[in-house]
Formats: sequence, C-alpha cells, structure tokens
Amino acid sequence: MKQGIHPKYEAVTVTCACGATIETKSTKAEDFSIEICSECHPFFTGKQKLVDSAGRIERFRRKYGDKATIVGK
Repeated sequence: MKQGIHPKYEAVTVTCACGATIETKSTKAEDFSIEICSECHPFFTGKQKLVDSAGRIERFRRKYGDKATIVGK
C-alpha cells in the first residue's frame, strides 16, 4: 500500500434520532447523527410504523371504505 494516501480511521460517536448512541470507527473525523438505527428500524424491532404522507390512507378509506377488506376474502 502507498503511504500517506489513505484517510485516517478514527473513533466516532453516532447518535440516532431515537436517542441511541453507537461507538464506531469512521473516516469522517467528527461525531455525526443519523435518522434511523437498528434499535428503532421496523425490520429489527418488528413494529411497523405507518407513515401517512398527505392523507393518502384516509383518502383511500373514504374512496373504497369497507370494500377494500371484502376483496381479500
């Protein structure tokens, strides 16, 4: 390997929006924050968070009502 061309690999603290902190190493020298981690991600927790953007779910329910549940039977 060539000397002097690789970035430094330093210890950093990553802070999640849920409040969890993770100690790791990175080439990014300063501590940083992330929006989602393994402690709050639905895949790891088993809890699905339903994000309704612009009322799409409510519009669907008004348009189709209970008919949508009958289709699956």
